[in-house]
Parts: sequence; structure tokens; C-alpha cells
Amino acid sequence: MIDITKIPNQGKVIFGATVKLYNTTTDKEVTYRIVGDDEADIKQQLISVNSPLARALIGKMVDDVARVTTPAGEVDYEVVQVDYR
Repeated sequence: MIDITKIPNQGKVIFGATVKLYNTTTDKEVTYRIVGDDEADIKQQLISVNSPLARALIGKMVDDVARVTTPAGEVDYEVVQVDYR
């Protein structure tokens, strides 16, 4: 098991991180925590590490933009904040 609170936060999106995103299409901010498949619950803002959004975010840094392909087309998310809690 990984204790993310013991990892120095350098603004990089990793498994277990809580990420605040700016959706450039809707001009809205959203916050998600990246978790394992069995913990994922979108209503609780917990997304699976294997979801398209999480896969696009892993390795990104604050101010990077992640492009995600959705059924409605491509959506760009800017990484606003990364927390290791």
C-alpha cells in the first residue's frame, strides 16, 4: 500500500492524488481523487486510475493541459492544483 502523504508534493499528478481541474470547454472547475478501480465513485469525486481522464492526467504537472476524448468530443482540462492527502 502506498501512503501518498509521505511523498513530497512537487505538483505532479500520481495515483492517490487529489487534482483540481479547470475544464476549458465549460469554464468550470472540478476536483477528483485518483483511486483504484474498486474504490471509484464519481458521485464522491473518486475516479479510477484506469479511466480515460485519470490516464490523461497521470504525470501532468500544475498548469499542464490534459486532452481527454469523450463521446461528445475532445475536452481539455488544465491542472490547477495537485494535493497529496
